[in-house]
Amino acid sequence: MLKKVEDNRKQIELICLEQLVPQEHLVRKLDNAIDFSFIYNEVKDLYGDVGRGSIDPVSLIKIVLVQYMFGIKSMRQTIKEIEVNVAYRWFCGFGLTGSVPHFSTFGKNYVRRFKDNDIFQKIFNKILSEAIQCGFVDTKAVYLDSTHIKANANRKKKIEVYVQKETKNYQKTLEREINEDRINKGKKEFEDRDDNDTHKITKSTTDPDAGEFHKGEHEKMFAYSAHTVCDTKGFILECEVTPANKHDSTMFSKIFEKIKKRYTFNYIGLDAGYKTPAIAKEIIESNVLPLMPYTAPRSKKFEYNKYYDYYICPNGNILEHTTTNRLGYREYTSDASMCKQCPNQEQCLSKTQKHKTMFRHLWQKYIDKVNEIRHTKIWKEYYPKRSETIERVFGDAKEKHGMRYTQLRGKEKVSIQVLLTFACMNLKKLANWKWQNTDKTKQKHTIINKIQKILEKLTLFKQFA
Repeated sequence: MLKKVEDNRKQIELICLEQLVPQEHLVRKLDNAIDFSFIYNEVKDLYGDVGRGSIDPVSLIKIVLVQYMFGIKSMRQTIKEIEVNVAYRWFCGFGLTGSVPHFSTFGKNYVRRFKDNDIFQKIFNKILSEAIQCGFVDTKAVYLDSTHIKANANRKKKIEVYVQKETKNYQKTLEREINEDRINKGKKEFEDRDDNDTHKITKSTTDPDAGEFHKGEHEKMFAYSAHTVCDTKGFILECEVTPANKHDSTMFSKIFEKIKKRYTFNYIGLDAGYKTPAIAKEIIESNVLPLMPYTAPRSKKFEYNKYYDYYICPNGNILEHTTTNRLGYREYTSDASMCKQCPNQEQCLSKTQKHKTMFRHLWQKYIDKVNEIRHTKIWKEYYPKRSETIERVFGDAKEKHGMRYTQLRGKEKVSIQVLLTFACMNLKKLANWKWQNTDKTKQKHTIINKIQKILEKLTLFKQFA
């Protein structure tokens, strides 16, 4: 057994910080992936020429990237980690013994310079554009989904308030088609809805921007939703943060318009939460194929006749189209006298019902089109990739980058957290892939050099032979 006699903790050595960072460390890959000097041009208008010199803006941004890249929970803890971690010091540009800024420095800079500024969006766009230039991004198919982020709010401190209902962008078109359908059936038109309609919601007094969230086995909490789009390689293309009480389908149009302006794609993968007639119509009319899961019909025994526009019950009776309701659903009603004599009455009707009513949306043909796409090779090739792309993005963001909850309050600050988290995830993927390509290129040149040397030796051997 060896026993250490010397105390090496007080040993003095002449060494460079560059020597202490391993060649394969992630920070080296990050530094190699992108030239961070572009930040100087982006922030030059935010700094003045009077007063004490500021901290280098690139170092300041890199401190934040360290926090979100390595999933450190707070800026205070990030500064402590940088003080003792030579790899972090090297990445941020601090010396081995130099002082590290106080943890409140970024908070003050955020309030004085970065608030109400798009600097973080520019950083996200720069990283993504670099990945596009390298050919790593594949937007033939994109995937859209959302995940909740637990808010920094006490779930017991809440009040109930009335807020104005949001008008959906397709509402006017749908109402016009509903009234046309009602006129054709000899029904009275619906009056225009009151734009001042309100509904009651539960609001947090700790963080008023958060929304109450309750899904499945989750307990009720206040949270935010990160609506996110990624490509087939897992690069995040777009994100939008909203209160968690907003349904996924209500945010679809806004995000869909954003990605249509920036990217060209043929398919979009969505989960069952987006499978509505309005969303299917919007996607198909944009010449994009929607890839959605199949939802089995609840009433399998009733068949719809497209040519005559009626339903047929299991006993052969007809349910005719009688009216169209405010939600855009056509109502098909059976004859009560026929149902009373039907031997299968108990299977179709409850004890209080006297006739059967089936509902079919005015835009049901778009849902039928979605169900047809499910049988194509395109659906079988691209839809299963949801688990490898958008679901993995959310899993990594929460497990590795601390996005399961937020310690910040307010939609603006949480949006910056989500944006920087996704920027770091894109940067990490970009850095690793660039590094791998560099290694492959080096190996290729090494092999070529070896072959050339062998050929030279063979040539010399032939000359002397």
